[in-house]
Amino acid sequence: MILRTVEQVRRIFLILAGFTLLALGIVMIFTPGPGTPVILMGLGLLAAEFVWARRIMDRIKRETARLKNAFLGPER
Repeated sequence: MILRTVEQVRRIFLILAGFTLLALGIVMIFTPGPGTPVILMGLGLLAAEFVWARRIMDRIKRETARLKNAFLGPER
């Protein structure tokens, strides 16, 4: 029972931290601060628990690789 409670507390902490970072990142887009990295950290935490966040992270990785290949050329 204690192990189950510790796992639930860990999960709740990850979810709260992820949404907090996501919200702070969105605010930092309009105010001075590193908005994009904070949003990515929040999505990274949320991706451990939610499929929608994992899909967004996968799409960001895919599009980043596509842009990198478009500007720098394909890897050797």
